Parts: sequence; structure tokens; C-alpha cells
Amino acid sequence: MEKPPIVRLTGVTKRFDEVVAVDSLDLDIYQGEFLTLLGPSGCGKTTVLRLIAGFENLDEGELFMEEVRLNDMPPNKRGVNTVFQSYALFPHMTVFDNIAFGLKMKGYEKSRIASEVREALNIVKLEGLESRKPHQLSGGQQQRVAMARAIVNKPKVLLLDEPLSALDYRLRQEMQIELKRLHRQLGITFVFVTHDQEEAISMSDRIAVMNEGRIEQLGTPTEIYEEPANMFVARFVGEINVFDARVIEAAADSATVDIHGQQFKVQNRRDYKPGQNVSVLLRPEDLLVTRDEEELVSGPALAGTVEEVIYKGKTVDLIIKLDAGETVFVTQFFNEDEDNVLYREGQRIHLEWVYGWEVVL
Repeated sequence: MEKPPIVRLTGVTKRFDEVVAVDSLDLDIYQGEFLTLLGPSGCGKTTVLRLIAGFENLDEGELFMEEVRLNDMPPNKRGVNTVFQSYALFPHMTVFDNIAFGLKMKGYEKSRIASEVREALNIVKLEGLESRKPHQLSGGQQQRVAMARAIVNKPKVLLLDEPLSALDYRLRQEMQIELKRLHRQLGITFVFVTHDQEEAISMSDRIAVMNEGRIEQLGTPTEIYEEPANMFVARFVGEINVFDARVIEAAADSATVDIHGQQFKVQNRRDYKPGQNVSVLLRPEDLLVTRDEEELVSGPALAGTVEEVIYKGKTVDLIIKLDAGETVFVTQFFNEDEDNVLYREGQRIHLEWVYGWEVVL
């Protein structure tokens, strides 16, 4: 029997004047999971976080934590803590006092506060910095202080509102690893908000892709990336090539489609019928490039010309102009033994893929 969710949102709606920020949203969040709310700016993901935290009031719907209704409960009674994008540290306080602030508000004894702050400093690896002020810390260290201030209160749910967005690329990658470590170590439910697809895919147990106040798809990173539910998810999460196609033949689990005069076998998970127009979606890494038609794996292929070659170390990105006029993005693993170095601008090539790697919408 499946455990009940630690947080449940049912029919939740939030409006700001005429704007519907969250629209009849249903979402279950489970104990100990790392759930990410992913979407473009203005999609409602931060509003959902603020509704859970109690910083905004619901206009419609119900919000529960451990089956206790939270709709009218003040933020400090909800058992959640929030790490903000700006960290929101008190600039005049030391690291120790920033972390201890919530415990002091609860009236804990000094000895207990000192013990729990030391434990939090150890968890986020900031031992020895407790006397410093925020301005004396790097961005990554400030982020760790914000994390320590949140976890020292031992929340049931930790809400993270784009906490890595102010960091540079390398530090952001390091902190992604650190957050995953903290999540495993603490066993706390994390609800993470970001617009960064790579961040969401690399860190999450589940991802809710949001658009205009609704969830477009909820699933594991693999499901979101490899089996997008619709075109919005496919285009928002990673690069995607979209080919317009027409169904020629259809069977129970497969179909034959025409793309620019070539017939390809594709999956038929949505009961497409002959004559129907569909879109065939392929990630750049799922397309195969051959220079010689005799090397083709599956037979049918799309002819084109290499327009740009972008060397990225382990991979080579190719921008290819098909004879039909479309521009296609392809990623190939770089291996000098396979002569990949010979891809060059103006080179004639053929594109194909292995049956089953495509998504048909």
C-alpha cells in the first residue's frame, strides 16, 4: 500500500488581480523525495512554493501536510523552512547568529542552541566560519549558511526557491552535488524550484514541469526527458528536433510515417491512424550521421549538408541543413579513431535513427 503524501495540494488556485498564477493544481509530494518544480518565468512554480510555505493564501482548493489542513495555518506552524534565491541572510549578524535565529525565536536554551548550530555547521561544512559576517563569505558559503539556518530547525519539508541561480556555472555544479548529498544525509523532503532544465534533471527524484499555472507533466527525469507528454515539455526540457510527418500505415504498436518523401517506422503509442499528421521528435544525441549511404543502419534517411561543426571535447555538435530546408541539431560523440574529426562545413551527410528512439506526438 502506497504511503500517503507528506504534502497534498488539491484544486489549488491562486490569483493576483486578473492573473491566474496557479490554476486548479493537484500535486502529491512524498516523504523524503527530491521534487523539482520546473518551468519558465511566470509559470507559477514560485507561487506554489509560497503557498506551501504560507507566504501566500489560497483562493481556492485545499493544502495538507501529513493530512492536516494548512489553508489558514500561519507559516511558523507548518513545519517547513525556505531557502530563498537571495539567501536573505541578516547582514549585521554572524554566521552563528544567522543560523541560531530560528532556535532563539523558539526560546531554546543557549547550550542547546550552540549544540544544534555546531551540528548544522558540520553538516554544511562551514566549521570555523561561525564568527564571520555574510559579506566576508563567498556566494557558495552564503548559500550553505542559508541551508544551515533552514535545516537547524529540522523541518519536515525544505523549500528551495532557485537557491543556486546567483552562483557562477562551476560553483553551481558543485552546489548541485552538495544539495544531493545533504538530501541523502538528512532524509528531509526537498521541494526545489528552478527554470534550469539541466539542474532539474541531474538532481531530482521527480520533476513537475509547469506552464501557465498548471502541471504539464509529472514524472522522473528519465520520463520527462525521453517520453515528453506534449510539445511544451519536449521543447522546454533540452534540445529537440521536430519533424512534421504523415502516417502512411498504422499497426497496434508501430506505424510508418512519411518525412520529406522518406518512410520511417516509428512507435505508435497513441493509436495514430493512416492519413493523420504527427510530429516525430528526436534528441540531438539520438540522430545518427553517416557520410556514405552504404553505411546506413535502417535504410531510409534524410539527406543534408553540414553547416557548422562545434567541437566540445567529448562531443561534436553539428548544425545540419536538410535538403528539404529544415535545420537539424545533432550531437555525436567525438572519437578520433572513428574519424569524427573529418566532419566539416559543406560536407554531405545522411541522417537516420534507431527505431524506438523517437517520440511521436
